[in-house]
Amino acid sequence: MESTTPLLQLNNESSSSSPSPAPQEAEEDYSPAASKTFKDFIRFVFWKETVKLWKIGGPIAITLLCQYGTNTLTTIFVGHLGNLQLSAVSVSLSVIVTFAFGFLLGMGSALETLCGQAFGAGQVHMLGVYLQRSVIILFASCIILSPIYIFSAPILKVVGQEDDLSNLAGKFTILVLPNLFSLSIYFPTQKFLQSQRKVGVLAWIAFATLLLHAFWLWLFIYEFGLGATGAAIAVDLSGWTTSLAQAVYVMVWCKEGWRGFSWAAFKDIWSFVTLSLASAVMLCLELCLNINGIELMLFLGINAAISVRVSNELGLGHPRAAKYSVIVTVFQSLVIGLILMAVVLIAKDYFAYIFTSNDEMRVATSKLAFILAITMVLNSVQPVISGVAIGGGWQALVAYINIGCYYIFGLPLGYLLGYRAKLGVEGVWGGMLCGTALQTLLLLIVLYKTNWKKEVAQTAERMRKWGGEDINNNDDQKKINTAANEA
Repeated sequence: MESTTPLLQLNNESSSSSPSPAPQEAEEDYSPAASKTFKDFIRFVFWKETVKLWKIGGPIAITLLCQYGTNTLTTIFVGHLGNLQLSAVSVSLSVIVTFAFGFLLGMGSALETLCGQAFGAGQVHMLGVYLQRSVIILFASCIILSPIYIFSAPILKVVGQEDDLSNLAGKFTILVLPNLFSLSIYFPTQKFLQSQRKVGVLAWIAFATLLLHAFWLWLFIYEFGLGATGAAIAVDLSGWTTSLAQAVYVMVWCKEGWRGFSWAAFKDIWSFVTLSLASAVMLCLELCLNINGIELMLFLGINAAISVRVSNELGLGHPRAAKYSVIVTVFQSLVIGLILMAVVLIAKDYFAYIFTSNDEMRVATSKLAFILAITMVLNSVQPVISGVAIGGGWQALVAYINIGCYYIFGLPLGYLLGYRAKLGVEGVWGGMLCGTALQTLLLLIVLYKTNWKKEVAQTAERMRKWGGEDINNNDDQKKINTAANEA
């Protein structure tokens, strides 16, 4: 049924007997008339989707930039202790810690799919159960990942790092092991809040923690003279401060979604694990092979925002709104990537001074600026498409694409260019860029061929499976099915 304005298509009202619908900004989908002309698309779709995107994505991007800022500040403070300390801590944070972070981020993204779609479908009571289920799985994952931290020094030696660097990096990695376990609370509570668009509190907590982290780094490294050990203590304190603050907010101020601890968290846990593993493979491979970390945090914010938008709209039965939000987000992300590319090329001779005063390292960094600039553009679109995959529940498909592009194509090509063709770092990085380009192309093809009406139907099926009750006969389900049929 269409409203008085031909550009909006309204869903039927729920009866009083149905579960409370999610508090969405608008209970309506776009009609086909909304995109008949370019002018109509800009007027009725583009600006509306832009506001929705950045209302969610802005605070999330700030949150992730602050989270990444803890590592950046750690590197900056330690870098002025000496080149060995800088290299050791950088290797630990960018290889071992980033691998674990990416894996757990992916595991937590299964919660993002289910919570977002449940919230859109009005099944808000299940969010707390999903949260607890995710904490259990992520805590077990932390135990499994612990040996990588404990034996990081010999691992680094095996892959060719020098003994002094490996030993110092290994010591630092063991000291930040408590931070690993804080992520088992951090990611589930973050995804729980994001799915309900309660993102402002995440940004404030992250910003406050970043300020505390700077203070702790100064205190432990310089005042107490603990060096790299002091930096590790600061990382642990910051990780647990953020995680516990988010957990307290969830349990005290989110009564609608959080209804206390439940044994239902252990129900169907293996099916939840399989979705989590697919998410982990998808995001971990991306995160570990992205060097331009500050840009990555910005686009992971957009990744989370588009995931929330897609999952909520699919849960509500709005296929066109989901489709248009994807189009607008991909376009804006590409524009941002091009701007960042220009910034890198302009500042290529100067940004290395932030981390070190060594001229040789500055010159080496400047030589890699062109490849970094290309990376900025490629990595502006790819994380956004991954966010769409999370919102739609396509993690397994994207995981297969990532494995093929990175490990079967990109890394072997990087090895050939770097070592066989003797192009060094530029060759290795160039090969991985080719893998990223192939991945982005394939994901764009997947998006182009997506049938959003079928995605709505699959979301309804997912809610029947995970919703904790039979929702086939309630009015919310009828509303979703009607929207799918009319789209």
